[in-house]
Amino acid sequence: MVEAMERGWDRLVNGDLLAEVEAAGFDILVTTDKNMRHQQNLKGRRIALVVLGNQQWPALRRYVDRVVAAVNAATPGSYCEVEIPFE
Repeated sequence: MVEAMERGWDRLVNGDLLAEVEAAGFDILVTTDKNMRHQQNLKGRRIALVVLGNQQWPALRRYVDRVVAAVNAATPGSYCEVEIPFE
């Protein structure tokens, strides 16, 4: 797993971020940015987006199986939101 901050990607806007992630050879971007779906057209993209509904580890760890399933099902240009309740 690579964090965006490690590569300086945290300073990029969505379109530039997706381009950098693709150029680096990644297949999937896991994010908590639910707005990215409305801001970016994924048609023709090689990258898939998996969006987490909650980034807080105490809640997220109970639903890791959902995240794994979403990552395993991801295909180029796909978008999946993983519902993770706030507890």
